[in-house]
Amino acid sequence: MFQHGLDTDHRQRQRLALCDFGGLTAKTMPYGQSAPLTLMAKLHSVLFSLDDGLCDEVGATAHGLAHETQRILRALEAPAPQWPDDTPWAAALREIRLELAQHATPSQVRRWTEGMRTYLSGLVWEAACRHDPVLPSLNDYVTMWMRAIGMAPSTTMIDIVGGFQVSDHDLERPEVRALTEMTWTLVSWDNDFYSRNKEILRAEDHLNLVDVLVHERGHEAAYALEEANMMRDRVMVLFLRLREQVLPTANDVLRRYLDGLAQFVRGHLDWAQVCARYADDIPPGTGWWKPSPYDDSLEPLPIPTIAWWWDQLNR
Repeated sequence: MFQHGLDTDHRQRQRLALCDFGGLTAKTMPYGQSAPLTLMAKLHSVLFSLDDGLCDEVGATAHGLAHETQRILRALEAPAPQWPDDTPWAAALREIRLELAQHATPSQVRRWTEGMRTYLSGLVWEAACRHDPVLPSLNDYVTMWMRAIGMAPSTTMIDIVGGFQVSDHDLERPEVRALTEMTWTLVSWDNDFYSRNKEILRAEDHLNLVDVLVHERGHEAAYALEEANMMRDRVMVLFLRLREQVLPTANDVLRRYLDGLAQFVRGHLDWAQVCARYADDIPPGTGWWKPSPYDDSLEPLPIPTIAWWWDQLNR
């Protein structure tokens, strides 16, 4: 991060340096091999820096991000040679893309590049939402945030870091796609619970699940937080049930991928509750994480973009 000059502001560099991206990588991927794990930690540092330095806290516009993200995508599609006017983020991601080819098959590199495409398109949508006069609908927010959180490229790294390869056939199974999207969504909502105070205090930003519910439902923030907890638990319960349904007939490689999804959800929680990125603005242990669900219903949430997940469950 320092070598590429990803953040010019000294205070922001110090804040990011305390975030323990190595710890995030180790907690979410404890099964990994050393060299690709190090690459994953580099990717975390670039994505967090990109999030703060180009998106959340600098008043980014969809117009400006469209230029930057498309240049980054081209660097990932055709990483050599380096462009003379690469931004620091484009240069860092170009380097990661080149190093990735040392650990991944061409098919895995393609999946990762597509994951980055999903993520970067989400950033543009996120920037547009920040400049809209009103908050997005719950359906739009859930769709946008599962893309903009950066989990799409992260989950494509599970088999690369683990030293195995999931087949396209298994990844495209509807129930596996649903479990993958649930992982993106659980991490994105967990991030909202931990980072809401940081975003409000540092960027006067109310683009998070709780405030979207306040806007859409007309609830007080405390009630919206309780509803968000219930929504999160409904998705978590579905994830566990659907994973139990898939595992008995899964081959060893698919089992390892599904274990990797589950580990990412838990590892992110373990990292976020003690991370200085959030602890600066709110004490660790916000009280929302409980040992049993607020709501264990298997009825679909009334959110069209994700309702299809429940269709994959054998009743």
